[in-house]
Amino acid sequence: MDLEHWLREAARSNARWSAGFGPYEPHPSLAVDDERFAEVFGEFTERLKDNYPFFHPRYAGQMLKPPHPAAVVGYVTAMLINPNNHALDGGPATALMEREVIQQLADLFGFTAPLGHLTTSGTVANLEALFVARELHPDRGIAFSSEAHYTHGRMCRVLGVEGHTVPVCDQGRMDLTALEELLRTGRVGTVVLTAGTTGLGAIDAMDQALSLRERYGVRIHVDAAYGGFFTLLAGAEGPAGLAAAPWRAIARCDSVVVDPHKHGLQPYGCGAVLFADPEVGRFYLHDSPYTYFTSDELHLGEISLECSRAGASAAALWLTFRLLPPTPEGLGRVLAAGRRAALRWAELIESSEAVELYQRPELDIVTCFPVTDPLCLSAVDAASERVMREGMAADDPVFLSTLRASASALTARRPEVAADADGARVLRSVLMKPEAEHQVERLHARLEELAGRR
Repeated sequence: MDLEHWLREAARSNARWSAGFGPYEPHPSLAVDDERFAEVFGEFTERLKDNYPFFHPRYAGQMLKPPHPAAVVGYVTAMLINPNNHALDGGPATALMEREVIQQLADLFGFTAPLGHLTTSGTVANLEALFVARELHPDRGIAFSSEAHYTHGRMCRVLGVEGHTVPVCDQGRMDLTALEELLRTGRVGTVVLTAGTTGLGAIDAMDQALSLRERYGVRIHVDAAYGGFFTLLAGAEGPAGLAAAPWRAIARCDSVVVDPHKHGLQPYGCGAVLFADPEVGRFYLHDSPYTYFTSDELHLGEISLECSRAGASAAALWLTFRLLPPTPEGLGRVLAAGRRAALRWAELIESSEAVELYQRPELDIVTCFPVTDPLCLSAVDAASERVMREGMAADDPVFLSTLRASASALTARRPEVAADADGARVLRSVLMKPEAEHQVERLHARLEELAGRR
């Protein structure tokens, strides 16, 4: 795609559409001359250089990457109109696009007739799911694993419900035995399972947990904000394929959240929440006589905790899905490249003398730590921090992140590490960009070089 060409076309398309409503005189209070704009724009672009190169394969730190050019063009084109998907009155075209992409996401997870909408983030999407959970079980709490996203505990406090942290097993998945012990108390109404933890990419055993729902009468909510699109690799052949059972089980859960602004190639912020039972829409009921007036159809604001939401987000996702649909042959190829890259890097680390694998990747997150002498938690922590810092500052930089591991978690995986501290940072890399598949050897060579500088 020629991004510059299509951005010009976005402006031209808007100008042609606008001209159909007749000429008018722009107000002088909004006038900015090109000379003045050039001066300020130069300062603006200079300040934007204070960013890490999220677009480049050498950036393998956090869950950050630029949106697909199609998403950029779709967002800008719709943003020039600036529709608001709160009500059909604010964005008729983009509201319909939102419904269409929600149906595509529903098909992805196997939801047949869901209630759902886009949100500004995965946090808000999860808040909505937990809000419905509270309304359905007002006297019972919400359980989530110790590796679940930190916002679940915070949202429980916002909603005024009791949050229960469930320990994890050695691989970072929720311990279902511990969960069942908690469920026996009758204090839990909803269980949050994570399809791809943000720390390790661990996948909770959603298929095994479903039996607990019937046994104890709880709801199952799946936080797939990070990992949801990996459903496209469930049961696939080849090294990128994932075990199908956990992902297929999402179709039988009560709600699911996914972030298109992570693996869906979208700009921030674009999250989504889907409920299997559309009847939960009754908890959102309200009246807004000054917005819901041009249509008797359902307005998206009637099933959302948020009010104003950018119609441009729906437009960008709609356009992207028309080109790279959420299918194994479409977006699935992008995710497969990242997963293959992670598995390849793990192989290189396993054969290295300078770094050691912390945990084999389940999705596209790679974790490891420098081999130190002595091999103890305090030394591993210092070495990991040094490698990350020196890697960013080098002439040939590599951008990594760190993950704080408890002493029990690290020594359970690597008993040879002496526990002389309560934990240690390990190195963490997220290979979200498919281009990483062609850069793994280079990334690993730089990692070994940095780790070897003891």
